[in-house]
Formats: sequence, structure tokens, C-alpha cells
Amino acid sequence: MRKILTSLQLSLTRRSRGLGLAALIGLTPAAALAPQPLAAQGLFSPAITVNGDVITRYELDQRARMMHLLNAPGDPATMAHEALIEDRLKAQAAKTMDITIAPEDVQKGFDDMAKRANMSVDEFLEALKQGGVAQETVRDFIKSSLLWRNYIGTRYGARARPTPAEIDRAISQAGQGGGLQVLLSEIIIPVTPQTLDQVDALAQEISQITTSDAFSAAAAQYSASDSRAEGGRLDWLPLNRLPPSLQPMLMGLKAGDVSAPVMLPNAVALFQMRGLRESGVAEPHYSKIDYAAYYIAGGRSPEALATAARIEQTADTCDDLYGIAKDQPPEVLDRESLAPGKLPRDVALELSKLDPGEFSTALTRNNGQTLVLLMLCSRTSDMAADVTKDQVGQSLLEQRLQSYAQSLLAQLKADALIEEQ
Repeated sequence: MRKILTSLQLSLTRRSRGLGLAALIGLTPAAALAPQPLAAQGLFSPAITVNGDVITRYELDQRARMMHLLNAPGDPATMAHEALIEDRLKAQAAKTMDITIAPEDVQKGFDDMAKRANMSVDEFLEALKQGGVAQETVRDFIKSSLLWRNYIGTRYGARARPTPAEIDRAISQAGQGGGLQVLLSEIIIPVTPQTLDQVDALAQEISQITTSDAFSAAAAQYSASDSRAEGGRLDWLPLNRLPPSLQPMLMGLKAGDVSAPVMLPNAVALFQMRGLRESGVAEPHYSKIDYAAYYIAGGRSPEALATAARIEQTADTCDDLYGIAKDQPPEVLDRESLAPGKLPRDVALELSKLDPGEFSTALTRNNGQTLVLLMLCSRTSDMAADVTKDQVGQSLLEQRLQSYAQSLLAQLKADALIEEQ
């Protein structure tokens, strides 16, 4: 069961104020602080009222437990308090327009959540049970997200929908501008189920660093990335080569800022922003990323790293790896060609630093027991059209709805009568 709980922590993520269930996929680990059980007396007594609607102590305890199990960043009790107040406000707003959610839609959201944790529904339910979280707590969370998404879409959809002229202008502006580039330092800390708590605490400590020298020293000491020899310093990178899920977070950093810890498969990453610039040359969008992954037993042992170094010396292209893997089990070598959004986040991050024919040894699999020798084969640019008008229109619509949602929620909270019991 520890394995199931750890998998859930590694795969599920923090709650968001966004509109949809995509916000259930998170980036960062939380401090290992489990909420304590409530005494039976007063379990269902009111703790907060929001415009007369009651939030019980049981709901607060359950939501805090769920936040802890999802490994959400911050204090679970504080987050539960804020989230449940917002949920009441969202439900009240949705009620004014008679918006309801069908049980089958909630069930689909529940099933999707289990799938994103790489679990069956039964495994997911058992993990919740072991964490002291009632499945109704998760269903209520999903229902609130769906209610809010549908309410915002119904109330603001017509107003937020871009016109054909606005879509054309957005496409034109995107084509004229030079590509944004970021200058980052990174720390990639491997994590296994046995080291999850220790790595989490270390990552939280590193995230408080305020100087480039201290960050570089931490990179040299703790990072598994190939950049550790340079104190974690990377060269200028086009922003759109980085994983799409990381780009908004990085754009929110000022020079010298360190990101919150970012959960990757089998690792935790932190980034320090050193610079942002307009390159003057637009970076193409890519439709496919072709890469190879050669798996070496032994994890980050000296022997495995030496094997990787020998392969790097002999392989000039990804095709050369087929000869090296000859007479070995088929699973020793993977060759994939995927759209950027389909790449695993840790793979996408490493590939963003590479030119075709270059290698990375930053990643592991099998709880750190297998070293991944990653090689970028090629990037395929979508020369015909980077994006369609429909895609641009949908992106503009979602951005506007998100802005409306955030503004409205802030206003609802400002106007609400919230009483602590």
C-alpha cells in the first residue's frame, strides 16, 4: 500500500483555481505534514459559514487530508480552509443560473483522476481509504470544479469568444515577434519512494535560496543533471522548447527568483531565472520530437555512468544505438517520435537542452535503479502552419475565461459574508 500511496503522491497534483480538471495535474511536492484526526465530538459542527452556507469541521479535515495525499504545496489545513470557502461561493454562483452536474460527469472526472495517477479505480479508492479520505470528498471537489467551469462558460462564453479578426491578429503577431529565450539554472534531484520525504524537505529548503551563488552550490551538491558541473547553469533556451506546463511558471519568475519545486517522474526540479530576452528570430513550432532512450542497469552508479559515457563516444546518431543494443532484450532501447505535448515532462525538459545527436544522463527509471541515456534524434518543424485558427481561437477563449473566472472569484470573496465559528 505504501507503493500505491507514493505513486499517488508522485502522480497527482495541487488544486488550481482554473476552470477544468486539467488543474488536477500538479507540479510541486508539499511539506510532509499530515492533518491530524478530529475528535468525534463536534465532528460535523459548523466551522465556517459562507453567506449562510455551512462548512463543517469534518469537511475541513477531509479536504486537508486530500490536499496532503495529493502532495499539494503549502499547509493542507490553510489550503482546505480557502478551497472550501471558494467552493461554496462557486456553488452559490452556479445556483443562480440553475447549473447542475450529472453524476456520470462526476464519475468520469473521478475515473480520469485515477488514470492520471496511473492507477485503476480500485487502486485509487484503496489509496484514498489508506489516506483517510472518503471518496465523496474527492467527488465533491470534482463536482465543484465542473460547476465552476460550466458556470463561467455559460456566463462569459459569448463575451470571451474571439472574433475572426482577433484570431488573425494573434496569428500575425505571433509570426512577427522574435522568440522568447530564457537563461536558467536548474537542480534535478532524483527521488524514490524511500527518499520522497527527504527530497521534499530538501527541495523546499532550496526553493528559499535568494542568490545565484547559493543556488549553484546546491546544484553542484545535489543535482543529477549534466549541468551540475556548471553549477546548474544552462545556456539560453527558446521558451517554446520547454515543456508547455512549465512555461507559464517560468514566465512568472523575475531575475534571481527560484521556482517552487516541480515534480517530475522520479525526480524533483527547481529553476532559477537568470535572464529573459527577445531573440529577434522566431523559434519554429515543432510537430514531432524524435528521440531514443537506452536503458542501463545500475542507476547512477559509477559503472552505469561509465557505460553511458562509452556509448556517447561511439554513437553519433540515434540509428547507431540499434547496433549497440543488438543481441540485447528489446526493452533496452526505446525510439519514439511524439508531439511535444505528449512527451513525459522530464523527457521534454531534458530534450529541450539538446541539439540533435546530443545526450543526457539526468534521468532514471525503476525507482532509480535504471539509468536512462537519452538522445535527441531530430525535431520536425510544422512548416505549413504551426497552429490552426481553431486552436488559436480556443487558446484565446480559454485565456479570457480564466481571467474572468479569477476576477469574479475575487469579487465574490470580497462581497461574501464569511463567519468563522
